[in-house]
Amino acid sequence: MTALKLKTSKPRAVRTPRVDREGLEQAALLAELKARHPEAWEHIHHVPNGGQRHKAVAAKLKAQGVKAGIPDLVLTMARGGYFGLYLEFKATPPNDAPVSPSQHACIRRLNEQGYLAIVCRGHFDAMEHIRAYLLLPKTVVAA
Repeated sequence: MTALKLKTSKPRAVRTPRVDREGLEQAALLAELKARHPEAWEHIHHVPNGGQRHKAVAAKLKAQGVKAGIPDLVLTMARGGYFGLYLEFKATPPNDAPVSPSQHACIRRLNEQGYLAIVCRGHFDAMEHIRAYLLLPKTVVAA
């Protein structure tokens, strides 16, 4: 009778699942906005440009107009002489990511076109900027 050989392998390293802190904070911001400023909540939307995608899907989305650097949130309420507010949302430090060159360039272009485009670091920072923006007088467009 022959001895049976058992395969022994090294145990796999257990990876801690990545926590999307930015996404969690952004969701908390939207929940607070819905509760405290429902009109603003009706006029804000997320631009889902980021994230990991299959190459074919990424190419398809790029052909459909997805562009690098577009801020995460858009508030389509005109205030203070601006046409709207764009927020590049980053997680609260120390979990925040740097602002990319394409994001800086896009924010500059939006500001040049009459929008207020800014970077916010975390839920509370973003909420303060939105509150301040909402306190500005409505932008009046002459017909």
